[in-house]
Amino acid sequence: GVRLLLHGLCSNTTVKSLDLKGNNLRSMGAEALGKLLRQNKSIRSLTLEWNSLGMWEEGFSFFCQGLRANNFLQRLDLRNNQINHQGAGELAMALTQNTSLQELDLRWNNIGILGGRALLNCLHSNKTLKRLELAGNNVPGDILKAVEQALDHNQDREVILSEAQNQVNILSKEVLSLKDEKNKQFMDFVDTIDKQKEERARSEKMSAARVSQLQEALHEQHSIMNSLKTKLQMTEAALALSEQKVHNLGELLNAMKQEQKCVAECHFRELQQQKQEGADREGRLLQDLSAASEKNLLLRNQVDELERKCKVQQDQLFQVKQDLTNTTAELKLRAVEAEERLEMEKRRFKQSLEDMESLRIKEVGRVTQHMEASERSMHNRIQSLEAIRISLEEELSQVKAAALTERGQAEEELIKVRSQARLEEQQRLERLEEKLRLMTESRDEAQNCCLKQKEMVAEAQAKAKQLSLYADGLRRRLDELQQDLDSKEEEKVTELNKVKVELQEQIGHLEAERAAQDGLREKIAALERQLKALSSNHREALLDKESEISVLQEKLRMKEAEIFRMREEEAQRASFLQNAIMAYVQGSPLGTHSSRK
Repeated sequence: GVRLLLHGLCSNTTVKSLDLKGNNLRSMGAEALGKLLRQNKSIRSLTLEWNSLGMWEEGFSFFCQGLRANNFLQRLDLRNNQINHQGAGELAMALTQNTSLQELDLRWNNIGILGGRALLNCLHSNKTLKRLELAGNNVPGDILKAVEQALDHNQDREVILSEAQNQVNILSKEVLSLKDEKNKQFMDFVDTIDKQKEERARSEKMSAARVSQLQEALHEQHSIMNSLKTKLQMTEAALALSEQKVHNLGELLNAMKQEQKCVAECHFRELQQQKQEGADREGRLLQDLSAASEKNLLLRNQVDELERKCKVQQDQLFQVKQDLTNTTAELKLRAVEAEERLEMEKRRFKQSLEDMESLRIKEVGRVTQHMEASERSMHNRIQSLEAIRISLEEELSQVKAAALTERGQAEEELIKVRSQARLEEQQRLERLEEKLRLMTESRDEAQNCCLKQKEMVAEAQAKAKQLSLYADGLRRRLDELQQDLDSKEEEKVTELNKVKVELQEQIGHLEAERAAQDGLREKIAALERQLKALSSNHREALLDKESEISVLQEKLRMKEAEIFRMREEEAQRASFLQNAIMAYVQGSPLGTHSSRK
């Protein structure tokens, strides 16, 4: 019946305690119990009192093999089972490999000295057994004390292990909390980096807008300069026309002089002919000559006046030319100075951009260094921070490429504007050529042109005044542009200061995070020190107890040697007494009488 019951319990998973006290279990029952202990994983307590299992050696050895393979049973009661020293040895062999049994009751059996020693020796390898009852087994007291010491050592070891486990759990919880805090800090840091990226993108957009504004201002200045150049060309063309008119007037004067010479020669010939013809006509001729001389004088006076007027006009034209050359030279110098200033501002802007890029690169390098220092302590964050650094470098390269493309576009636009200005200048030249053709056609109207020349000179003077006024306006405009450029430079300096302040704040945040990480490292180091101290204390306690156990073992050996000597002496005394009694009995008359009988 027990065999069937135990066979059914092999696959059971709900029974925790089994009591088979006083059921007269024999070898078949012991074998069934061994099979149960091998297969069942739920029973924690087993009571087998008053069953005489020790009488059946084969069955009890099978039971011990099952106990050796079981790792779930915690309490075993084997009282009054007639277990001898051989059964105790098998139990000791089973206990050397069992890691779950905590209580074992072996009272009122026949274990003896050898069984007690076997159980004491198994306790050196078994560290889970806390309670072992050996009363009523003819076991010496020193062995019982040694067993109690070994059990106390196991209990202390379990208490220390439990405390160490609790401390390890506490430390693991603290480490998890620290990891959570570090993850939160890392997420905050990532958020700050994203915000910085957005701010940088905004600043880059603002700088691009400002660059576009500066380029528009430059385009306006170029257009103004082109208009000035065109106006100068117009004035030069007008001056060339006036010079051509003066040249035409000189040619006309030479022709008039030649005509006067021819007329004087004709008159002289006529006078000679009249002298040869007769004296009658001399008076008339003299009168005619006087009249002709007066006319010649008047003509000469007119010619002199015309020459003086031409000289005055030439002087005025020369002065106008000088004034125009001076104004053109001044305008060219101012244009060159404006271009140089623009180039200097471009260079300054490029240098400021390069400084900003170098500062950003240096700051990125510093940030990466700080991050690498923090990442060495946290291996899981190295790859993410390196990916962030690579993405930042890629974004910087993209920004640089965008800036280069924008510059190329601006240069292309400048080239287009220049080509358009050149086309306009060519068109204006063609128009001027047409005007010159018209002026060549109007050479026949030289007298009217002479009258109009004065008006043109007056108009040229008025235009020169207008050009001087326009040049003053251009100067004012250049001063205003310079002031705008100075204000823009001041804004750039303020932006640079703001960026520096923001970078310093970021560096401060990074240093604070680094200090927090250092504090966390110090906490971890302190916890590790505590663990090391606990482990060292535990090792020292184990070494002390092992030394105590070795001392107790030496004492046991000494006592066993003394007991062995006492037994030998008692055996010798008993043998001497037996010999003496035998000799006495053989020598006495009773001995002889008994031998005869």
